Amino acid sequence: MGRTARSIADIASLGTAVALLVIVAMAATIAAGFLLARALGQPPGYGALTGAATAVCGASATLATATVVPHYQGKEADVAFVVVAVNTLSTGAMLLYPLICRELAFDPQVTGVMLGGTIHDVAQVVGAGYAVSEPVGNVAVIVKLFRVFLLLPVVLAIGWYFTRLGTAQRHARVPVPVFALVFLVLCLANSLAPYVPAAAPLYAPVKAALGVFSTWGLLIAIAALGLDTSPAAVAKLGWRHVATVSGTTVVILILVAAGLLLVG
Repeated sequence: MGRTARSIADIASLGTAVALLVIVAMAATIAAGFLLARALGQPPGYGALTGAATAVCGASATLATATVVPHYQGKEADVAFVVVAVNTLSTGAMLLYPLICRELAFDPQVTGVMLGGTIHDVAQVVGAGYAVSEPVGNVAVIVKLFRVFLLLPVVLAIGWYFTRLGTAQRHARVPVPVFALVFLVLCLANSLAPYVPAAAPLYAPVKAALGVFSTWGLLIAIAALGLDTSPAAVAKLGWRHVATVSGTTVVILILVAAGLLLVG
């Protein structure tokens, strides 16, 4: 894949305009999750799950957000549904969005921003970007990593919102997003370790081992969630759940595409 940039310096190279576009689109997508959930008679927790999963990084963002969303009836089924839904939508986006970029006559740089700024999961961003070209893939990965890097502030903001909501209802709880905190620490370590000579010999094997560990950890977390969730409960969620997560997907797609057309 060539140079798949993975450092803070690469993220900083995006430029102010792209960074602002991505941040605004993410914030609007999270807000859309809450608004769609309210409009369709769903709990605000489900709106938070769908908004964060769509805005940030799919399954990982779903599980991180679940740690700060207060418990409500059906929460486990909602989390399981969002994990499956965003993966399905990401796969569809991986196939469809490059065609949209071509129809909009985006150049490789803009195409990379579009793919990295709209597709939910990292793997599908990589697949879509490098299927077009290496330059597109490189840009798409950088933009996606910027979204991933914002996981902690997103989770903290959602936790703060529910804490305020709980204060109004006299049952506030200050959440500690351990998942997101560890995630940020590892992102920083991954960015800085290659530039520390003393750490260089250990960096590659440790990174490989942690990569395997993180993959299995995510699988175990999803499996544990499945053990606590009835398939019947997920199956009966209905069209409103599909409409909410699909709606947030459309919101981030339209906002990023429109922003790129305006800038271009």
